[in-house]
Amino acid sequence: MAGILAPVEPGGVVDDRVVLVQTELMPRSGAERVMVRVHTPVGSAVAVWRGDPHDAAGPHHIEWTIREDIHWGLNTRPALLAEPGVREEAGQVVLRGRLQLTEDGVAVLELGHSQVLFDVCSPPPPDDTWVEIRIDPDGVELYPYRL
Repeated sequence: MAGILAPVEPGGVVDDRVVLVQTELMPRSGAERVMVRVHTPVGSAVAVWRGDPHDAAGPHHIEWTIREDIHWGLNTRPALLAEPGVREEAGQVVLRGRLQLTEDGVAVLELGHSQVLFDVCSPPPPDDTWVEIRIDPDGVELYPYRL
C-alpha cells in the first residue's frame, strides 16, 4: 500500500494541507529516476522525485508514497527514541514515529504533525508504540502539489 504523509492537527485529526519541505537535486547515477534529498522538520533523506525534473530543487508541498508494507521484525522494529525522525542509515530511509493500528488493518505512523499510512503484514506490530521503519530509497517517492 502507498503511504501518504499528511499534516495532522493537534488531537489527531488529519488536515487537508500537504507538507512543505525543501528538496535538493542529487547527482545522477545513470538511472532514469530523479533522486532528491528532502529536508523535513524532523530530518532528511533521499527519495525518488515524481514531479517535473526541472522543478526538483526548492520548496515544495508534497505527498509521500511508500511502496512497502510493515513487516514486524524485518523492516519494522521498536524505536530506541520516542520522538519522530527521518534519516538515512546503511543505505536505507528510516522513518521513526508512533505507530497506531486501525480496526481495518491499516497502520498509521505519526511523524510529528504528519501521518504515514501503511498496510501491515503478519504478525502485526504492537499498537501505540514507537517504531522505526526501514525502506529502500527507491521505495520512497515524492509527489509535488500545487496549492
